[in-house]
Parts: sequence; structure tokens; C-alpha cells
Amino acid sequence: MTLLDLDRPDPRLDGEGSEQVALDPSMQIETAKVFAVYGKGGIGKSTTSSNLSVAFSKLGKRVLQIGCDPKHDSTFTLTKSLIPTVIDVLEGVDFHSEELRPEDFVFEGYNGVKCVEAGGPPAGTGCGGYVVGQTVKLLKEHHLLEDTDVVIFDVLGDVVCGGFASPLQHAERAVIVAANDFDSIFAMNRIVQAIQAKAKNYDVRLGGVICNRSASTDEIDRFNDAVGMKRLAHFPDLDVIRRSRLKKSTLFEMEETPELQAVQDEYMRLAATLWAGTEPLKAQAMKDRDIFDFLGFD
Repeated sequence: MTLLDLDRPDPRLDGEGSEQVALDPSMQIETAKVFAVYGKGGIGKSTTSSNLSVAFSKLGKRVLQIGCDPKHDSTFTLTKSLIPTVIDVLEGVDFHSEELRPEDFVFEGYNGVKCVEAGGPPAGTGCGGYVVGQTVKLLKEHHLLEDTDVVIFDVLGDVVCGGFASPLQHAERAVIVAANDFDSIFAMNRIVQAIQAKAKNYDVRLGGVICNRSASTDEIDRFNDAVGMKRLAHFPDLDVIRRSRLKKSTLFEMEETPELQAVQDEYMRLAATLWAGTEPLKAQAMKDRDIFDFLGFD
């Protein structure tokens, strides 16, 4: 993974940033459907990603979830632990990747979901894009992607810099997790801009929005109608979801109730929809001041 070469005709084709991380063509994920999950910090991306991974696995798919947050907490409900990060294990062998075995950085979680935590550079240093690149490189070197049907990148917060946007260079579809409120819709608008920028040079396309932790979807639906987005699923703000995190469990392991069954069914429906293929969306994000004026009026 390298910075865009200034000798290229236009080093800023994705947008106006001064430096961007470009995908090494040899590191493309070619044999699996790849999804990147974005959204405002704390909106439930890891909960969504982990339960979606289980839903795919229950459809009979071989699933790999890659956490892309330095906190390395994307997969703990699947593995019941904070697994070592790729950066941790590379550091342990002085970055001689040939010394690593798959079991050093890939861990099996609930229902056979394979789990990887990319980790991140020390705070204030390095680039998250490099970390994602090294993770995919290791997976390819060990031929782990050849036996995978679905890859889910769970990406931290709403950071849309070139580094943490790098999973978009691998993904077929990007989905955004948002609540029915001002802050997460405002963040979603910015993420739409980032995804559309990457779509100029890569295969990634917008898949839609997953409404999370919300009793209703009226504000999200209004935003979708205005910019050309689409709601893929809706998960209400239920206490069983909070308790599943405290129990370090996916929702598919919790004690069965009619309320929980409805959530599980929605995850299964979402997985089936994504596997079948969603229409690529050509949403047009608003300017910050426009979205500010658009939101927040009953």
C-alpha cells in the first residue's frame, strides 16, 4: 500500500485531499463478497457487523469479519475475548510476516465466523490505511481469502480520511449504520461523500443505510428521499441488544423471546438481501450547511 504517485495524471482523483492511500492492485479481494460498515462513533457498527456476520453464517456462508478500530473490540461478542491485533502480532515478530501462522491472527468465533482485528498505529502516528493493507496482505499470503464467501470490514466511527476510508477500496458495497437523529444523519451525509469519492476509482458502491437504535425512521427516510439513499433494515432500541453486549454474546445466542426473534429475522433478511445483491445507489450528499438546515425541524 503506497501513497498516490505524483507522476500519475491526477493524484487527487478521489477528491481534494493532499495525500491518499492507494490500493496495491495485487491486494484485491477477488473471491468473496466484501462489505464495509461505516457510521457515527457509538452508533452500533460492531453490534451490527457481528450479528450480520452470524446471519451470513446461518445462510451457510463462510464469513470473515475484520475490525478496523485500534480499540480492537469489533469481534468480542463473537470470540468472547479481545483477540490480538494484526499490528500486535506483527510487532511480536519484528514485522517479519513470514514467521506468522494463521492461528496467530485469525480466531474462530460463534457459528464458525472467522475474526481478525487489524488494530491501528499508536495514537497520533501512522496511518490506518497501512494497517488495513497489511491485514489484507497477510490474509492473502496465507490463502485465507480463498475459503471465504463474505468479508465484513467494521470501520471505526465516522472518520473519512484517506487511511480509514481504505476498506472502501476493497468493498463491493458500503453500508452506513445510523440512528433516526441529527448527529448520525449529519455524519452519514459526510460518509456518503467519502463513499462516492472512492467510487470514482474503485468498485465500491453505496448499498444503503441500516437504521439502528431507533423507534422510528422518519428522519432517515426524509434524508434518503432527498439524497437518493435507501433503508436496508431497521433495528429498534431494545434492551436485549444492550444486554447482549454485556454478556459478550451475539443476539443469536440470547434467550429466545418474540421481540428477539423479530430482530434475528431482520438480520437474516438483511443478510439474504446483501448476498443477493443490492442496487448500487447514486446518492448525492448535501453540503454541510444544507444538511444542517435540512435536519432538526419537526
